[in-house]
Amino acid sequence: MNVMTEISVERISKSRLTSVDFNNLGFGTYLSDHMLVADYREGKWNQPAIVPFGELPMTPAILALHYGQSIFEGMKAFKNKQGEIVIFRIQRHHQRLNRSLERMCMPAISEEMFTESLAAIVATDAKWVPTSEGSALYLRPVVFATESRLGVKISDEYKFVVLTSPVGPYFSKPVRVKVESHYVRAAEGGTGFAKCAGNYGGAFYPTQLAKQEGFDQIIWTDACDHQYIDESGAMNIMFVLNGKLVTPQLTSAILDGVTRDSILTLADDLGMPKEARKISVAELKAGFEKGTLTEAFGVGTAAVVSTIATINIGGKDYSLPPDSSSSFQQRVKKRLHDIRMGHEPDKYNWNFHVPVK
Repeated sequence: MNVMTEISVERISKSRLTSVDFNNLGFGTYLSDHMLVADYREGKWNQPAIVPFGELPMTPAILALHYGQSIFEGMKAFKNKQGEIVIFRIQRHHQRLNRSLERMCMPAISEEMFTESLAAIVATDAKWVPTSEGSALYLRPVVFATESRLGVKISDEYKFVVLTSPVGPYFSKPVRVKVESHYVRAAEGGTGFAKCAGNYGGAFYPTQLAKQEGFDQIIWTDACDHQYIDESGAMNIMFVLNGKLVTPQLTSAILDGVTRDSILTLADDLGMPKEARKISVAELKAGFEKGTLTEAFGVGTAAVVSTIATINIGGKDYSLPPDSSSSFQQRVKKRLHDIRMGHEPDKYNWNFHVPVK
């Protein structure tokens, strides 16, 4: 079945595009004119449709609200120097979506349905793709349980929705982070590797406490004894330590970030030695004291590369050297940007070109 040719489009009567301040986008402030929706009933996904963005009819008894069957993805579309619209690493995002769905006992979405649904909604709202430096059209596919009943059970009905939003840079300046030594984001064997809604809701409180102390984010540590680094806020984390790019190895408690994977791949192109392994808090502290820890940064779809200026360990602030155009994080960020924008060959076939009529 060719999904995209059968996706119906109900266009909005009056576009909201003129209300958008493209010079001050923020992140998630504006939502585009349309959304894509599809329902899962009687054991199968029904045909997606594109409709004007707006409210969805549902009852307060839908199972997602009570038992947490809700997962999402975060992706970006860009307009390259040739004027084409590309979606970055759509296949990798699809694979991760299905891993999240499987972990939450939710029905898989085929690669064809996922790819063509995203292409269709981006093509419909192509005028919403921003072109300023550091901006993109953020894509938010979300799947949640919609069966209306009480009682702890796996839902038999679901809704797949794709929203889009023109966004600017997530963090506009280097951030201050705190190593978390009490609260836990995820434990091995849990859902930390999945992009399920509960992971984020559970992280709000300790993050809020850290912000009250003057930090932008926290660095999560392992759930067992808080000795090893997991992630930073809503991002994977990377360090340049002893001249090597080092990042925590993946476990069931750590999200398999698409940007993380992209940067590890590009490290080879940039001649940067790399290691994915356990990183202890003690090792970070020693790296500061010896001067061998020269860079720290968060990586993710929203933030791309977010420079970390200060890490607080055990109540003490440790500062990192200012990054520059020669630092690894800036060089790899530029390489990512140039591939997305068509300034460099896309030798890894990461860009999916959206057909726009």
